[in-house]
Amino acid sequence: MNLRLIGIGAGVLIILSLPLAGAIAGPDFAGRGDGKGTGLLTSLGLSGSERRPAPAAAGSEQPGPPEQTRHDAHCGPELSSPDGVEAQTCVLAGEGLTWGRSYYRNTSGRALDAVLTLMGPAGRTWQIRCEVGAGDEPGLCETPRESSAGGTDAYSAVAEFAVPDDEGRLLLRSGSNSPVPGDG
Repeated sequence: MNLRLIGIGAGVLIILSLPLAGAIAGPDFAGRGDGKGTGLLTSLGLSGSERRPAPAAAGSEQPGPPEQTRHDAHCGPELSSPDGVEAQTCVLAGEGLTWGRSYYRNTSGRALDAVLTLMGPAGRTWQIRCEVGAGDEPGLCETPRESSAGGTDAYSAVAEFAVPDDEGRLLLRSGSNSPVPGDG
């Protein structure tokens, strides 16, 4: 073994561990010498004996992931075609906005075109074209979010998946309409 290499490695290890050692020891800004209430656990909002978040300071937010907004959804059935396309289309609404979304999986082995249309009250219509890559990874196509003019029942969405050539052969049409019980 090369002693020089071992010495350099040990020096790097010591240098890299100094910030951690300082964080664990913690500064003693209040003049407390008892070792309580300082260190890495306290800086993370935990004490040595308790494993719970520390209270947030006035005016600051609690740490953690942002709160997720709840959306209403009106979805049609999951459909699949013999050509290898699976899709489910929904109308979503939340925070005064409404939009259409189609979840899909393309196992056809070729790239496809998708057109998603959202139809709303008073003849309002939005349409977006999405490229659907070849492969079986799930994906989604989504219209822009627009101001709501009613509940999700006042809207419908349709996604059409087609071969992107001169023919434009339709492989699957998926809608947000829920199946009527007893249809079959």
